[in-house]
Amino acid sequence: MLKWAQKLGMIALLFALWQGLSRSGVWNRHLFPGPLEVVQTLIAMARDGQLGGATLRSLGRLTHAYVMSVGIGVPLGLCIARLSFFRNAVKPVVMGLQALPSICWLPLALLWFGLNDSAILFVVVMGSVLGIAIATEDAVNGLDPQLARVASTLGVRGLRFYFGVLLPGALPGIVTGLKLGWSFAWRALLAGELLFVSGGLGQLLTMGRELMDVSQVMAVMLAIILIGITVDRVLFQTVETRLRRRWGLTASV
Repeated sequence: MLKWAQKLGMIALLFALWQGLSRSGVWNRHLFPGPLEVVQTLIAMARDGQLGGATLRSLGRLTHAYVMSVGIGVPLGLCIARLSFFRNAVKPVVMGLQALPSICWLPLALLWFGLNDSAILFVVVMGSVLGIAIATEDAVNGLDPQLARVASTLGVRGLRFYFGVLLPGALPGIVTGLKLGWSFAWRALLAGELLFVSGGLGQLLTMGRELMDVSQVMAVMLAIILIGITVDRVLFQTVETRLRRRWGLTASV
């Protein structure tokens, strides 16, 4: 109860500060609407189906690109951690590309794929796959070396070692990396959707800007925050907590 009270108190404080700034006159009310007006706009967009349709399109693109990122990033991270060629030759390239913001891939994506979903998917994959690969490598390298020695002594090698020892042992760290990769993918998706007609949440932000409807812009931003928190809490945090408890990394409640 104390934790929930602290969280609700912080949210109430933020909304009170928001309302206070809106009424202070520092900015015009048209340019800085209060929280009640923004929430009313959010509810209206949800009722007419505009918000729901845009959310489904954005999440559909995100799921497609994220599955591709996981399918590439996890094996790439395993190869970097276990194979000397990948560690010496590929890892520096991965680290260098990881320093490049995902939005920088958008001009190339538009030139290569045109104004379509493929361009957005490419940007999202490039925004998340490298982070997943690096997190997977760190998870594998963080395993107790005695685990590998015991497996070798028992004759566990090849695919049995990878699927029976290495991946299960590194799974908590890999899941944490998948969560970070999802956040990178979510940001890259919305950045890509902002730049052309995409039918997603990014387009709703662009429409609000073009119509000078700050309330709509803030309402969509609030929806993006709520979606991000929901996915993190319901999916990733639940899986991560259960894995860490099962692996004995946290105390069971």
